[in-house]
Amino acid sequence: MVKKLFAVIFLCAALWASASAQTSPARQSEVASVPAARPDVRQETFDIVWRTVKEKHFDPTFGGVDWDKVRERYAPRVAALKSDAELYQLLQQMIGELHQSHFYIIPPEAISHAESKEPGEGGIGIDLRIIDDQAVITRVEPDSKAASAGLKPGFVIKQVDGASVGQMIAPLAKSKESAALIRLRMRAYVMSRVNGKPATAVRISYLDGADQSRDATIERERLKGEMSPALGNFPPQYTEFESRRLAGGIGYVRFNIFLAPLMDRIRAAIRGMSDAPGLIIDLRGNPGGFGAMANGLAGLLETKQTSLGVMSMRAAKINFVVYPQAGAYDGPVVILTDGGSASTSEVFAAGLQELGRAVVVGERSMGAALPSYIEKLPTGALFQYAIADFKTPKGTLIEGRGVVPDVEMNLTRAALLAGHDPQLDAAIEQIKKKR
Repeated sequence: MVKKLFAVIFLCAALWASASAQTSPARQSEVASVPAARPDVRQETFDIVWRTVKEKHFDPTFGGVDWDKVRERYAPRVAALKSDAELYQLLQQMIGELHQSHFYIIPPEAISHAESKEPGEGGIGIDLRIIDDQAVITRVEPDSKAASAGLKPGFVIKQVDGASVGQMIAPLAKSKESAALIRLRMRAYVMSRVNGKPATAVRISYLDGADQSRDATIERERLKGEMSPALGNFPPQYTEFESRRLAGGIGYVRFNIFLAPLMDRIRAAIRGMSDAPGLIIDLRGNPGGFGAMANGLAGLLETKQTSLGVMSMRAAKINFVVYPQAGAYDGPVVILTDGGSASTSEVFAAGLQELGRAVVVGERSMGAALPSYIEKLPTGALFQYAIADFKTPKGTLIEGRGVVPDVEMNLTRAALLAGHDPQLDAAIEQIKKKR
């Protein structure tokens, strides 16, 4: 039973990130293809969501929220709903009363694209962040379509296929969610418009390094990453992995999500850097994933048994025990974080930070570190809900606080235009100091 429990509770999912990317107008054609549920099924779905929180929330006081009164306010509204979309909005509003992460309703259309075993979308080879309310390109893949079109880090995307980025993200700014989550949703929204089917074109209007307006029509190509297999109700996810040596032989590893199919590659990369003078693990924009990977990855960096922290459910506590692995890397370690680093990324970064094993550089993480579970609802939607809280080895609650970097460094457009990644530069500087 314990092994089965571990398989469930360590799924600290980041599904809301990919769901956010599927709620743009570009996905509305998929909504129509999902059959609408009957009124009685909507009522059943409402009852399941409310009862699940009532029975399984890790805090029987719900953080001071009167959950019975919440039902009294929301239940009468179900009968008047005219669509499943309205139901999901109502449910999200209701569980939002808890003001905690990892409580999300993911509509069927938001995950239908992930059913393929291959990446179903194409891209132009960029990544971006919302910096000072602008969609700033932060990475351009070498030899990509974007690179051929002349796009560079620091350029600002103003329009996508004639649609203003400012108008796209303005409604999201009105959300009552945390600033970090709002920025993540904004980024996902813009990227969902930039991405699309391979061999189709997207028209980008942008500001170059001299703030001159430019236009480019760029053909999308198939994404280079891979799709993970489904794990229970956790659907396939797009995965990326990067490993290389920086100047001076410093090791650098980046992956976009904590999922088991990446573990062998991460393990091999770290063991292959045993001679590196330092190791940088880049978790910027990594929204989490399979929680047990935090323990496994930490075991590649520790030479003695220890713990990343403790998660507490209503009736039990589970220790995030770290078992050292053969050939563990014992050199200096720096972890890069930003506002998009969440869940398992925070468990890993905060634990190693407090143990004195790693220095954290960058921006405060999201503060969304509640282990969760995912259930399928009668309408076909998924319900992600937290089943425990998490505290670091010193008893610090990460939820709502985030991981505070040892060295705070913001990513700026000016630095990107100058060809620098100030956060990565600061991480390298920390390795040099440790040496």
